Amino acid sequence: MSKEIENDVKRMSIKESLSHTSSEYELEGKIPTGKAIILGMQHVLAMFVGNLTPILVIGGACSLGDAGLMVPVIQNAMLVAGLVTLVQLWTIGPIGARLPCVMGTSSGFIGVMSGVAGSMGGGVVAYGAILGASLLGGIFEMILGFMLKPLRKFFPSVVTGTVVTAIGLSLISVGINSFGGGNNNGDFGSPTNLFIGFAVLVFIIVLKHFAKGIWSAASILFGIIFGYILCAILALFLDTTYVVEGQTMVHSWVLQWDRVASAAWFSLPKIMPVKLVFDARAIIPIMIMFIVTAVETVGDLSGITEGGLGREATDKELSGGVACDGIGSSFAALFGVLPNTSFSQNVGLVGMTKIVNLYAITMGAFFLVLCGFIPKLAAIVQLMPQSVLGGAAVMMFASIVVSGIQLITKDGIGNREVTIVAVSLGLGYGLGSTANVLAMMPAWVGYIFGGSGIVPAAICAIILNIVLKKNPEDKEVEPLWD
Repeated sequence: MSKEIENDVKRMSIKESLSHTSSEYELEGKIPTGKAIILGMQHVLAMFVGNLTPILVIGGACSLGDAGLMVPVIQNAMLVAGLVTLVQLWTIGPIGARLPCVMGTSSGFIGVMSGVAGSMGGGVVAYGAILGASLLGGIFEMILGFMLKPLRKFFPSVVTGTVVTAIGLSLISVGINSFGGGNNNGDFGSPTNLFIGFAVLVFIIVLKHFAKGIWSAASILFGIIFGYILCAILALFLDTTYVVEGQTMVHSWVLQWDRVASAAWFSLPKIMPVKLVFDARAIIPIMIMFIVTAVETVGDLSGITEGGLGREATDKELSGGVACDGIGSSFAALFGVLPNTSFSQNVGLVGMTKIVNLYAITMGAFFLVLCGFIPKLAAIVQLMPQSVLGGAAVMMFASIVVSGIQLITKDGIGNREVTIVAVSLGLGYGLGSTANVLAMMPAWVGYIFGGSGIVPAAICAIILNIVLKKNPEDKEVEPLWD
């Protein structure tokens, strides 16, 4: 008996030792603030460019720059992303998932909002109409969040897994685009950009699998820092400019520190920099997109819990997360910022690193809030070359696909599940990722179903899950993951 007691004590000691050294892998584990800042900064770097891109695209279409509004709206975008992330992490009443979910300006609305801006003739008024529709749409999504529990039966693991997989597949092309230096740049796909992206990717893999402690846990952050240093060194030996049609351009991998020097040290955010306008031409299509983004958020939260915690998301987590999505988007509209939703980029980071510590993500959210008040901090992150981000993004985004596959196979997979996944990813994702096949359809069809492939894949999975009843005699394959 004494031997059994001794073995029990040893097992308890080992368990306590593991929990002490791996607190970053626990939701509410206690970790030193310095370590939390390092781990949290990974999430900021993963989403920073994506958080600003929709503002630059839609704001540019609505001439915010000419009206002197682009800078304050970009500043507000960082502040809002930080504040809404804090709500998602720690909750306010029933609002928030209390999961390591990073929030930011959604790129999923770009297609619809570009159409709205075009139909209204562009200009600040069109941007105001987009914000007005976002305010109402956010309230609508919040209501959907509170009603999510009775709808949960429509989202079994095979459906959420298919959505998560579609999210990952849609982001891989985004990661490769960054890997090559960004297709909006004249040196896209240049040997230098590809070398930088590949070097960052290899550096991250080496740290992840051959280093220990914080070097392994924060491999993404250190990989991006390595990318900055590499770009600075290359600038000493290679030409930093190239000529296109008689114009001299700076290579996309060059660190342009003058942008940091010209940025202000402190600036107060402006509330309602753009007047809200309520116009049916904007409200109807954007309201539909809020239904779509609610489904995407369910997929993101499912990906976080499966990839980082090894379980499915609870009704409370999904409901609170979608409600936060909605109220966060309405809050963003008051600051002139486009809808805020869960960031799939960061879902991939959680799946890759397994770090789910809320305190660590909180440090990243605080940094975003600081960027909203200290533009110089934001400028340092904003000058990150696309190829550096791409080196990290390729691995992170592919991790989302793996999380989706884990969800799909969680309860075993039979003929019914194979059909749901095959048709949803084949027809649904295929239509969405090949948007020109919808060119002869009404414009709104392309806005909603074209582009990412997430929406049609999700709709196909939901419908097939309802139509194809589970056959008790259908022989299932054992789950690939326990």
